[in-house]
Amino acid sequence: MKRLVPVLLALLLFAVLVHAQSSDEAAIRAAMATQAAAWNRADIPAFMQVYENSPETTFIGATLRKGYGPILERYTKAYSTPEQMGTLTFSNLEIRLLPGSCGAVEFAVVTGSFHLDRTAHGDAKKDDGIFSLVWRKGPQGWKIVLDHTS
Repeated sequence: MKRLVPVLLALLLFAVLVHAQSSDEAAIRAAMATQAAAWNRADIPAFMQVYENSPETTFIGATLRKGYGPILERYTKAYSTPEQMGTLTFSNLEIRLLPGSCGAVEFAVVTGSFHLDRTAHGDAKKDDGIFSLVWRKGPQGWKIVLDHTS
C-alpha cells in the first residue's frame, strides 16, 4: 500500500493539471468567441477587452503599434463603419499553454486563421489571413499581450 500512495498522488496531480490546462484553453477559446461576437456587432471597445490594457501590449501588422490606446485608435480609424468591419470568423486555432517560472501555466501562444466578409464602398470584399497571439494569464484572466496578424 505504501508504494501505491505516491502513484495515486502522481495520478491525482496529473488529473488536476490536465483539468487546469483544459479550462485555460476553454477560457481562451471563449475569449476569442466573445471577441468575434463584439467585432460582428461593430463594437470595437468590446473587441479590445481581450487585449491587456497596457502600454506594452503590441500589435504587429503592416506596421507596429505599441500600447493599448494606439491599438484601439488604429482599429477605430481603420474600421469606422459596420460595413468596413463585416463578419469575422476564426479557424484552425491551436493553443499551446506555456508554464511560467513557478511551473504554473502563465502564458499561451495561439495561432490560427481569420476570415473577414465585408462590404466596403458597395463591393463585397473578403479578407483572409493568419495570426499568432501571445496571451498572459493575470488577475483579470487571459489577455492578449502581443498580436501578429498578416
